[in-house]
Amino acid sequence: MAVDFAPSQRSTVGIEWELMLADPATGELVGRGPEVIERVAASVDPEARHTITAELLTNTVEVTSGVGRDVSEAVDDIAAAIAAVRAATDPLGVELMCAGSHPFAQWYEQAVTDKTRYHTLIERTQWWGRNMMIWGVHVHIGVEDARKVMPLVGALTATLPHLIALTASSPFWAGERTGYASNRSLVFQQLPTAGLPWTLPDWPAYEEYLDDMVRTGIMHDATEVRWDIRPAPRWGTIEVRAFDGMSTLPELAAVAALTQSLVERYSRDLDAGRALPTLPPWYHRENKWRAARYGLEADVIIDRRGRERPVRAHLDELVDELLPVAAELGCASELLGVRTTLATGASYQRQLAVADAAGGDLRAVARHLIREFRAPIQSV
Repeated sequence: MAVDFAPSQRSTVGIEWELMLADPATGELVGRGPEVIERVAASVDPEARHTITAELLTNTVEVTSGVGRDVSEAVDDIAAAIAAVRAATDPLGVELMCAGSHPFAQWYEQAVTDKTRYHTLIERTQWWGRNMMIWGVHVHIGVEDARKVMPLVGALTATLPHLIALTASSPFWAGERTGYASNRSLVFQQLPTAGLPWTLPDWPAYEEYLDDMVRTGIMHDATEVRWDIRPAPRWGTIEVRAFDGMSTLPELAAVAALTQSLVERYSRDLDAGRALPTLPPWYHRENKWRAARYGLEADVIIDRRGRERPVRAHLDELVDELLPVAAELGCASELLGVRTTLATGASYQRQLAVADAAGGDLRAVARHLIREFRAPIQSV
């Protein structure tokens, strides 16, 4: 089947951020998403670049940027969207927070948003679908030529463990310490068509894959491809979906800059006829598990020979390599935020430290996430 890839300006940026709605005193999730969306819609600015929409569960809203010429413009959109959500949630006594998972919420206490697509998903996936109490960030990067898309997806998959480790923020699940930095990564891949991207050489191979999936009734269209990194034909972008929900706006900006810089570097390599980095799929699978399990303490496989490097050190080196590209894209300062996370700890590490200091009280972790999310937004 032919799949049109929309025209898109090269290396533009779009960001989607899924946010939890929480009780400010207890940190419990509150299912007031429909009410929040209704209030926001009543006061929406018709000139606004951002959007605010419902998600699978009523305890969640999603904020989305417009098409950013650079990371700063997209992040400014997100900050404006959060301000609009705050204007609705503050009078309701509802707080915002974000991480890949909630520290102690139970799936059976959450309500599904009343939309056909969500009910269909739950009907098909049953227990796993109801357990999708996960929050993430998606970063879109514009690609000017469909012929580049699948090679770029393949190259980005080699850096997938770095992206997972940097943003890991789901060490707890339903009140238990999981032992994983990113439990979300492994939960989400239980859905059909989710997980690592298939290794496809070019756009015709992607079209053939979609044809197989639609013909056999596995999916209806490309929007149901839920890979960690996927083409987004409607927007003319590559969409990186591997990130746990980030707890602060500066971390969001850093990850957007890292993603944009990686795509642009690999796109330049293609333009110059240089080979892109690739790994066998069995290494991709192992790397993803290691990053989900150990986060920034993981050792990852970096080449086809099986050489390994600590992901923390390799990320630091990657920042050095990408800084010239980031400077041209106007996101060098945001990219350096990667090093801030390496120095201060990823969200999963900060959450674990709070839990330890509080004698294992996970309500303290929820309050910590609320504080973290609110403070940087106010400084933007």
